Amino acid sequence: QYRLVESGGGLVQPGGSLRLSCAASGFTLDYYAIGWFRQAPGKEREGVSCIGSGVGDINYADSVKGRFTISRDNAKKMVYLQMNSLKPEDTGVYYCAAELIPCSSWQLYNFGTWGQGTQVTVSS
Repeated sequence: QYRLVESGGGLVQPGGSLRLSCAASGFTLDYYAIGWFRQAPGKEREGVSCIGSGVGDINYADSVKGRFTISRDNAKKMVYLQMNSLKPEDTGVYYCAAELIPCSSWQLYNFGTWGQGTQVTVSS
């Protein structure tokens, strides 16, 4: 059974940092793109970042470029999202998702396996 579990969310002050983790089980992570998405209250779910199976296949939303870094450890079946210089507008539930696609196709509707999400709140 394909499964993704996010962790690492929490409450942080503006300017602070968090590292989210996405643990994969039930499938071989190596071949899959992993996307991070987020959903703020009352807003649609949006893409944050994607890391593909190929070297250098990484995308970021413009709103997080230069602040967030995505990485993966296939041996540990883990994907990480390092979030620095956090802003209140980064608040939301963060989800990871997996699919056999390149990150050039990282639209939300292309991902078939989703985690349950982890809450990130940026507030003073």
